[in-house]
Amino acid sequence: MELTGKKIVIFVDSMYQEMELWVPYYRFQEAGAECVLVGAEAGKTYTSKLGYPATAQRSYDAVSAHDFDGVVVPGGYAPDHMRRHAKALQFVRDMDAQGKLVAAICHAGWVLCSAGILKGRRATCFFAIKDDLVNAGARYEDAEVVVDHNLVTSRQPNDLPAFCRASLQVLAAAPVLTT
Repeated sequence: MELTGKKIVIFVDSMYQEMELWVPYYRFQEAGAECVLVGAEAGKTYTSKLGYPATAQRSYDAVSAHDFDGVVVPGGYAPDHMRRHAKALQFVRDMDAQGKLVAAICHAGWVLCSAGILKGRRATCFFAIKDDLVNAGARYEDAEVVVDHNLVTSRQPNDLPAFCRASLQVLAAAPVLTT
């Protein structure tokens, strides 16, 4: 699948789940997309649950949904930190409003809840936060991947193959942004 010209934001914060960040990062790059790690502070190195480093290339303050084709929110405990940043939530809302890829796996559903984009939408997540998604208005489905228009959600690292395939399909269906 060819994604040349596509630009993807991948959120990062402390205690992210390693595979849920790096598998999409490298898979999208392999398909030709440019991936940009975005966190609360540009240049800051965030460590995963197992201590693996990832350095944010840009901050939430320095990105605009108009400049990107999609956003991926990895799980772990990082989403609890990510959702505390109004600019991160606004970025997710803007991406969704523009019909661009919003992909969230595992505990990343917390970011979707806080962004307020789940009402009436089909979604899945790690079972421990199912009630949070339902209370945010989502129609929960226990499946390896759930696609609702531009929204792609999965439950856990074992779902990464389906998560990446579905995300790539959503990205491939959208026109390349011109600047």
